[in-house]
Amino acid sequence: MVLDPDRCYRAVAARDARFDGQFITAVKTTGIYCRPSCPATTPKRSNVEFLPTAGAAQQRGYRACRRCLPDAVPGSPEWNVRADLAARAMRLIADGVVERVGVPGLARRLGYSERHLTRVLTQELGAGPLALARAHRAHTARLLIETTPMAMADIAFAAGFSSVRQFNDTVREVYGVPPTVLRREAGRRGAGPAAAGTVVLRLPYRSPIHFGGLFAFLSATAVPGVESLEDGVFRRTLRLPHGAATVALEPREGHVVATLRMTDPRDLGPTVSRLRRLLDLDADPVAIDEVLSADPLLAPAVAAAPGIRIPGAVDGPEVALRVVLGQQVSTAAARTAAARLAEALGERLPPALAADGPGLLFPTPEVIAERGAEVLYGPKRRIATIVGLATEIAEGRLVLDPGCDGAELRRQLLALPGIGPWTAGCIAMRLLGDPDELLASDLAVRRGAGLLGLPADQAGLAAHARRWAPWRSYAANHLWRTYLEGVPA
Repeated sequence: MVLDPDRCYRAVAARDARFDGQFITAVKTTGIYCRPSCPATTPKRSNVEFLPTAGAAQQRGYRACRRCLPDAVPGSPEWNVRADLAARAMRLIADGVVERVGVPGLARRLGYSERHLTRVLTQELGAGPLALARAHRAHTARLLIETTPMAMADIAFAAGFSSVRQFNDTVREVYGVPPTVLRREAGRRGAGPAAAGTVVLRLPYRSPIHFGGLFAFLSATAVPGVESLEDGVFRRTLRLPHGAATVALEPREGHVVATLRMTDPRDLGPTVSRLRRLLDLDADPVAIDEVLSADPLLAPAVAAAPGIRIPGAVDGPEVALRVVLGQQVSTAAARTAAARLAEALGERLPPALAADGPGLLFPTPEVIAERGAEVLYGPKRRIATIVGLATEIAEGRLVLDPGCDGAELRRQLLALPGIGPWTAGCIAMRLLGDPDELLASDLAVRRGAGLLGLPADQAGLAAHARRWAPWRSYAANHLWRTYLEGVPA
């Protein structure tokens, strides 16, 4: 990743929060790294260097600023815009893959050798996979220290460290103080540990954000028993690497409050990553709206819903199966079919996890492959498509996670009977956060375009939309919104 030092310094001098998470400011004279909007006195230009990741800063010996907490910011939008090896690796590292299967497992998942992966990440991001994963572990450890009453030894292993000593050494190196001081400082800030078994987090985002459209989508597609939206709080169950969990998401000014109940605290890091992807919290709305507003025909829709987001996914197989369930049927019909499937084949959570919300896990691909034909109804070809997709996932021939290569994912999906370009594009948009998928064949997208005076035929709309690259997914959301409201902007 190439950073423009002059542009970065202007952002630091202006304390521009829009750049938080997009690069790190490392101050040579203090040995501290900060977010661009850090309220401390702006350092001299000659005393700073700009780095793409916290891992790169830590590898150079800098420690995190305890005033601005540079790891408590939105992530870089680069990892969704880019589809290269570095971006795919960063998405998997954030999902905790290195903690679960190590760097060799990460390299195998991406289809490259460890040596090549390390070389590319070091060149692009200033640090290799081990250093990047170490930064991720340090961030997870800080969250557990500040938001739970867990013992430090338990936090060490939950965050992915191999020993308590390694945990203590890393926290001291990254934050400059021992773990007990971080917990004490969190208490003084009013961010002390929550009740046992519950973790309450603040998930920051870049403003503006159009929560109305985002939560309307989540409400319209919510599967009863798995998801719910009541009084402005979205709740759902989660299937995580080490066990189940439930979450409640409530929008606030500048952040989303996430209240988690988890079976295993080792899942905290992956959960945070997945929730951020679900709500598209790492997007750069100013850059997106600037490009889309340049089209005078689309500009009124952008002005009516600034900061629109792409609803993402917390589970790749689940979102793929639900998208296929929604092929060529209404949203209500797709929701009914998914609810029937979940009720018949899903797993029920213990009352401790599902105390005040949904308590049903969406069924696994293995169960749907084995018993889906008994539960699903409708045309036989449609049932065969769903069961066939579940079988491909269950038998490992199709891997659906944030590390997928977008082009290869579409090729694999289109090779399956009954799956067409709309389905493949929709899965890529939600699973990978692909920002540039227009879905021009979608009837609602084309009708929304017509209401705005844009070409309403597929070829004409696709040609006109080239000027919206690389943000055509967000444009599609504006067109969907225009159609659903039924009124020209």
